[in-house]
Formats: sequence, C-alpha cells, structure tokens
Amino acid sequence: MIKTIEWKNNRVIMIDQRKLPGQETYLVSSNYRQVIKAIKEMVIRGAPAIGVAAAMGVALGAKAIKADNLKNFLNRFNKICEEMTRARPTAVNLSWAVDRMRRLVENSADKKIEILKKALIREARNLLSEDIAINKRLGFIGQKVIKNRATVLTHCNAGALATGGYGTALGVIRAAKEAGKQVQVIADETRPFLQGTRLTAWELVKEHIPVTLITDSMAGYLIKKGLIDAVIVGADRIAANGDTANKIGTYSVAILAREHGIPFYVAAPCSTIDRRIKTGEDIPIEERNEREVTHVAGRRVAPSGTAVLNPAFDVTPHAYITGIITERGILKAPFRRSIAGLWQKDKIRN
Repeated sequence: MIKTIEWKNNRVIMIDQRKLPGQETYLVSSNYRQVIKAIKEMVIRGAPAIGVAAAMGVALGAKAIKADNLKNFLNRFNKICEEMTRARPTAVNLSWAVDRMRRLVENSADKKIEILKKALIREARNLLSEDIAINKRLGFIGQKVIKNRATVLTHCNAGALATGGYGTALGVIRAAKEAGKQVQVIADETRPFLQGTRLTAWELVKEHIPVTLITDSMAGYLIKKGLIDAVIVGADRIAANGDTANKIGTYSVAILAREHGIPFYVAAPCSTIDRRIKTGEDIPIEERNEREVTHVAGRRVAPSGTAVLNPAFDVTPHAYITGIITERGILKAPFRRSIAGLWQKDKIRN
C-alpha cells in the first residue's frame, strides 16, 4: 500500500505529491509550520490526508512547546491549532481533525503537560490508522454499486494519496477488484494541477487496474458514446443537504452524467460531512495561485498580462448525486434526512 503520510521518530513524513510520478521522494517535517507549508503547497492534498497531516502537525507543535505551567501550554497549543486550521479553507477534514485534537486536551482528566503531549501524538497516529480502516470499509460498501466489467469515470485523485491509505473513490474501485470484478477506469487529467494525470493514473498502474487517461474536455464525448457506466468522485466538504464540494470540474461531470442517465456517486468518510454548512452556497472556495494555470512544469504557456481565475473547487448540487458512499452506508435522497439520520442513530461526533 502507498504510504501517503506517517509519524516516525517524532517527524512527519509525507510523500511529495508535487513530484509524482517522476520522482517518489519524501518530505520530512520536524515542526508544525513545515507541515502547514506542506499542506498549502500541495505536498499533501486530498481532504482525509490533509486531516491526518493537520493532526500530526498539531501533535508535532505541541511536543515542542516549552511551558512551565498548563495555562501557558494551552495558550500556545490553541495558537498552533488556529494556524493549522487556516492552512486550506475548503477541505473540512482539516478543521475536523484539529477540533478532535482540541477536544482531547479539553477532555483530558490528566492535565500534566508531558502526558498531554504523548496523548496528542497517540491520537494523531490513531487518526491515521482509523482513516485507513474507514476507507477500506467505505470501499467494501461502495463496490456493490459497480457491476462486473464496468467502466468508471473519476475526476481528480481520491485514492491512497488523498487519504491515509487505500482511498475513497479509488478505494471503491480497489474493493471491486478485490471482490473479483473486472473494472476499467477513465481518469480525467484534472487541470490545472493534473492530479488525474500524475496521481490517479500512477496509483492505478501500480495496482494493475486498467486506466485510460483523457483530457477534462473529452468526458462529454465518451459519455455520449456510451463508454462510461458510472462516475465516482471524492469530496472535500459535503453540506448538510448533500451539496458537495470537490475539485474544480466535478460539477461539469455531474451535469453530463445526469443528462445521459449515468449514476454519479460521491465517496467520502463521514468526517467530510459538515452539518454546520446548510447548503453548498456556504462552502468556502479556495482561490489558488495563477501560476497553476499560466505555467506547466514551471514553464509559462500563457501570455504575460493575461487575467486568470483559479478556483480550486466547485460545488455539485445534491440533485445531481445518485448516492454518497460512506463507511456507514450509502446515503440516498433526500440527503438532508439521510445525513441527519447518521447522527441521530449512531451519535457520530462532527
């Protein structure tokens, strides 16, 4: 299994996704600000993976705090949490993970600083192992919607690289293969950062799952030709009504799928659902550096002086979504009711 991130020798080690597939190198972070920089600069990306990185970054920061009393420790700890939360605004797993670390400190019966530091490290490592287990459960549940010999279109990267391991959308595809099904994947290149080209294709080739790469603008042609059986994508934040923020271009694919009667599934852990956000209109959309659009591999391809828009995400309305695959089951419309039901029945904390 691809190791996206791990805690080793009191360091956070992340595969540098900016350099894939050409170089399989790892970035070692020894302090929390290096983790924040890695998140901002896309060394690590994907909502669940960002959540794990944030938790480990908080633990790393807490470990380095030099305080002679609990009050000073907590003041510094809370500032670290605030800095970490601001690293990227759209993926809710980041703030969810930081809040989980905060609750650990708030609810700790033992307020000795050194014990708190060890507990935070343990919690961050637990979050990683939990994420992998959740993805495997999600994949097992989701593979049931994939028929044998199906061709699945995916957008961006929602594989092991986007999570602690195994993947969400690609986790469903992996689980289908493990169940003995023959599955082929059509991967959108996913401009401008080319996650489909560089990451999804790389993962699937390593897993010996047949993959065909297309440019984003080719999806409509293939769908119209009847060459796609289903669409499965990941998510960065899901509102209480099921509206889903994912990599820019997802909305366009959802419209195409609906127009041609193809099922469109979102695969994401329950931690990606943000019940505080009523609809997708309230989801903050990150605007990234224009160089991601004007340059390719560090070389300018657009004329100097060209105005650029570079929103990193768009929102797919819940009406375009066939189902939301989670580790707790596949949610169906009406999504506001099915999402609320998760917390009513199981008392999941968010």
